[in-house]
Amino acid sequence: MSPVDRSTARRLAKEALAAGEPLAWFERLYALADGQAAAIPWADLAPNPHLAAWMERQPRDRSLGRVLVVGCGLGDDAEALARRADRVVAFDVSATAVAWCLQRFSRSTVRYVVADVLTPPAEWRAAFDLVVEVYTLQVLPPELRRQAAQAMAAAVAPGGRLLAVARGRSAQDPLGEMPWPLLPEELSNAFSPPLMRCSFEDFLDQESPPVRRLRAEFQGQPSA
Repeated sequence: MSPVDRSTARRLAKEALAAGEPLAWFERLYALADGQAAAIPWADLAPNPHLAAWMERQPRDRSLGRVLVVGCGLGDDAEALARRADRVVAFDVSATAVAWCLQRFSRSTVRYVVADVLTPPAEWRAAFDLVVEVYTLQVLPPELRRQAAQAMAAAVAPGGRLLAVARGRSAQDPLGEMPWPLLPEELSNAFSPPLMRCSFEDFLDQESPPVRRLRAEFQGQPSA
């Protein structure tokens, strides 16, 4: 697999951070892409393989229930989840990305909406059986990750689950450039409280060269 050009995304992220608008660059990137998916570094036009592998391990005879997809991008993860769920809500901070999803999947059952991960709608609180976060925390500056993670955790219904997938790094590794990899302990502790970690995987993927990935599942306390 050839290396992905992230130079434009990194420049836009740096400019947005300097301007005190840390999430503004997502809309700028999607708008600049002008309908060309190749201009979006994370847009493979296919479900994320690490989400797909997790889904393969889930019981086929049981629905995933009500699902919230965080930072849905161009919608491939949401569409894959919709085939196994009762209802899927997928959101992105970029209005252009959401419009792109609606164009790609005009007959979809997924509800695509524009929303901010830092301040999600109040009606999403404790409303979902499964919240899925793939590569969202890693494109947020470290100082915003805890706030974003706690907002995601708040959307999990009693007894529900949250799945997170991110790049990983060791403490001795440099922070690097966006996407900023997470320390294993950072992801492990991001959603607790209120969620409890129930599985954690630290592995190398199949890219060339391999990339360290973290995949973790968390669960909410059952209702009293």
